[in-house]
Amino acid sequence: MNEVMDEVVEEGIDLEEIAKKYEERGFFRRLGDMFSGLGQPRDTREYKLARIELQRLAAPLVAIVVPLLFGVVLAVVTMISGQKKDSITVDIAPIEDEAEELKEEEEIPPDDIEPPPMEEVEITVDTPNPGPISQVTPVAAPPSAQVSVKPAPLDSVAIVKSPVTMKSMTGSRTPGSIGAATRGGAGYGDANTEAAVMKVLWWLKAHQNTDGSWGKDNAVANTALGVLTYLAHGEFPGSPSPYKRDFGPVVQSAIDYLLTHLSPEKEQTPHFNPTDGNEYSFLIATYALCEAYGMTKNPNCKEAAERCLKRIVDNQASTGGWDYKLNKNSTRDDLSYAGWAIQALKAGKMAGLHPEGLQTAINKAINCLKKRSYSKSAGFTYTPTNGNNGGATGLAGVGTLAMQLLGRGSEPEALNALDVMRDWKPEFDPTKMSAVNPGGSPQYYCYYATQCKYQAGMKAGAAKNDEVTWQQWNLAMKKLYPSSIIDLPEKVKDFTGKEHKQGYFENRDVHSSRPYMDTCLAALQLMVYYRYLPTTSVKAGADENGDDPDGAKAMDKSKDVDVTVEI
Repeated sequence: MNEVMDEVVEEGIDLEEIAKKYEERGFFRRLGDMFSGLGQPRDTREYKLARIELQRLAAPLVAIVVPLLFGVVLAVVTMISGQKKDSITVDIAPIEDEAEELKEEEEIPPDDIEPPPMEEVEITVDTPNPGPISQVTPVAAPPSAQVSVKPAPLDSVAIVKSPVTMKSMTGSRTPGSIGAATRGGAGYGDANTEAAVMKVLWWLKAHQNTDGSWGKDNAVANTALGVLTYLAHGEFPGSPSPYKRDFGPVVQSAIDYLLTHLSPEKEQTPHFNPTDGNEYSFLIATYALCEAYGMTKNPNCKEAAERCLKRIVDNQASTGGWDYKLNKNSTRDDLSYAGWAIQALKAGKMAGLHPEGLQTAINKAINCLKKRSYSKSAGFTYTPTNGNNGGATGLAGVGTLAMQLLGRGSEPEALNALDVMRDWKPEFDPTKMSAVNPGGSPQYYCYYATQCKYQAGMKAGAAKNDEVTWQQWNLAMKKLYPSSIIDLPEKVKDFTGKEHKQGYFENRDVHSSRPYMDTCLAALQLMVYYRYLPTTSVKAGADENGDDPDGAKAMDKSKDVDVTVEI
């Protein structure tokens, strides 16, 4: 044995090295040798053996690492889920009036509708001639909006928001809402009423003067009425209307005419040139500029409207009324004249214009309507009567609408006037108006009657007799007006070259040479369905600071709710 060992030693064999090869290495020893070998050059024996070892140890490594990672992830998730989370509270505003889904009607181009043949109807209106008004050019009313006869989907314009929020009394002048308001039915408009409105809008476009005005006489008043008519239909520069390329420039040109015909600021008393003798046109133009500013936020309209409103406020009589030529020293209290002044003040307030003394003027106007213009037998009269009784009934609608716009529609004076007008019917022929002399202007009276009957009959919680009265008036109006429009054979081309029907309205009276006033007043009535929401809330007349105009809170028994509609 010794000889063998001596032989091994002599041959230089390393026994310790051989012993290492047969030595049993543990897992971590092998793992360390593997990482050591992987650090050697690729062409060495150690590196190659490490590669082989890596293949052998892959399965055990995975068996250790994967459960370890899973445990770490599970621990982290458990820690996070155990922490207290912040809660988020979301308040969802209730939808006050969800527009009902409309069934699609047969699509009829609004300008190509032929009104059904109408039977001649005997209609009488208890609306007397206010006298001197026949010498003036009573002009007109709020705006209208162009629409498709086929109701548009109610959410089709949901992303469009009007620049003005008219608290308590504004409707939505958009295609969707107009379609809903003209779907037919006793209280609403229909395809024929909208077709008539469209004919008027194309007629106004075709007959506008190059300077933006309409007509030769009373151009300021005519132009103001034209602006109101387009605005009522949601037509203005920059509007989302499908007709913006046709009607937008018309409205812009008309507004520019009013602005350039207002006296310069250096003149202390603003006035329009030309004007009628009693300055009805000044009040109507102020009304139009207030609405124009509310719809467009044009700073030029704002400056002009504020100057004009200030003149109306400063020249209110001590009685709370107004008289011709804005004579503040008069105590005549002309209700016809005051009607336009009140509409201008209300439009200015809705548009956010607040000249000094505005709220005081509104409070005084309410007091004058109740104590001086009111008549037990006539509703409201042209000028004050002895003991608030007697007088002609023609202007009952003016006083009633003024009360409604100022938040007093539920008070006894307005309710009594509605009873006075209970049997009135719309008319173009003064000889058929039992309460008005043949020299009267039928549409002047109907313009106010339509609005106040609508306000009373369509408000939430309307009295049954007011609801029925409005429906009867509306059905007669829907039958009479579309059949009374005077169609012209010439078509009006839009910017694409498509032709549209045009037409206008005309009273059959001594003022039949004034088609612009008659046409705009009639068109504004046919847009009453979507121009304003019904309102009688006392807050419509109160100022923003909560002041109570003339003790109105004690008098108001209405449960009407203040409504803000954003378009």
